[in-house]
Amino acid sequence: MIKQENIVYVKPTLLDIDEMQKLVKPEVDEGIILPRNDDEMATNIRAYVVAKFNNKIIGFCALHIFSKKLAEIRSLVVDKSYRRNKVGQNMILFLIEESQKLCVNSVFALTYQKGFFEKLGFSMINKSELPEQKIWADCIKCKYFPVCKEIAFIKQI
Repeated sequence: MIKQENIVYVKPTLLDIDEMQKLVKPEVDEGIILPRNDDEMATNIRAYVVAKFNNKIIGFCALHIFSKKLAEIRSLVVDKSYRRNKVGQNMILFLIEESQKLCVNSVFALTYQKGFFEKLGFSMINKSELPEQKIWADCIKCKYFPVCKEIAFIKQI
C-alpha cells in the first residue's frame, strides 16, 4: 500500500500524452476503453486529471461536458500495480469537484465497474437516458457496438 500523500492529482500537459497512451494501451486493446489518438487527447488535454507517484503517471481520467447540466467521467485507467490505493476514487472526486465549480448538475459514467461507482454514490440508470450524442459520437467507435455490456451510472452533484 502506498501513502496517499505521495500521490498527486494534477492537470496534465501535452508532454504527458505519450505516457498516458502507454498506460491506457492494454485497456484499449481489451476493448475496455475507447481509443483516443494523440491529437484527440491534445485537443481535450484540459479535460483530464492525472495521478502521479514519484513523477510517474499511474492513472488518469477525463471530464467531458455534454451540456450546461451534464458531464461524463470517462477514460478512467489506473496502472494495475497501483489499484486498490484509492487512485481511481480520488481522480473521480477531483473531477466531481471540478464539475461543481463549473456548475454542472449531474455526472454520468459508462463502466464495467458496478461496485466502484456505487461506492462513490452513483446510481444505475438505463443507457437510454444518456444523451444521444454520446452514442453516435463515442459508442459507435466501440468494437462491442451495438451490444454494449457497460452499465450506466449517474450522480447528482
